[in-house]
Amino acid sequence: MNTTRLADVPLVPWRNGGGRTRELLAWPAREEWLVRVSVAEIEADGPFSAFPGVDRAFAVLSGAGVVLALPAGPRRLEAGQSVDFGGEAAPACRLLGGPTRDLNLMVRRGAGRAHLAPAPTHRASRWRGLFADGTLWWTDDPTEPLPPHAGWHLALETA
Repeated sequence: MNTTRLADVPLVPWRNGGGRTRELLAWPAREEWLVRVSVAEIEADGPFSAFPGVDRAFAVLSGAGVVLALPAGPRRLEAGQSVDFGGEAAPACRLLGGPTRDLNLMVRRGAGRAHLAPAPTHRASRWRGLFADGTLWWTDDPTEPLPPHAGWHLALETA
C-alpha cells in the first residue's frame, strides 16, 4: 500500500490562472502517466485545461459547488457528487458561491477505465485507491485491502 498526504504535495498554479492543484499520483511516471490523481483548488470561473485522449472523473470535495459546461449540457455538482467526461471537452466551469476543492482522476484512453465512487460502494478492480482525510492510499495489488475510511474510491480496470 502506498500513501500520499495532500499536505506534503506542493500547490502549483494552473496555466490559465483559475486555480491551483496538487498532483498526488502520476503513474507509472510523472512525464508519461497513464493514471493521474490530483486535488484542485478552483478559485475563479473559467475553462478546464484540455486533455485529449484522456478520460476524466471529477468530484467536488468541498465548497458550494460548480456548474460544468459539458458537451451533453450543463452539469451542476455539489460536494459529494461526481461526473465522468472526456478530457478533450475542457468544459467551462462556473463556481456556485466561492472556491471549491475538487478531486480529479485521469486515465489515458486505451489504458483502462476509471471511475470515482463514494466509499464504500466501489467494486473490486485490478488497480484501486482511496482518497479520504487528505490522504491518497493506492495499490496495484487487488488482494490488498483498503483502509476503512469514508471518502472516495478510485477504481481502474486495465485494458
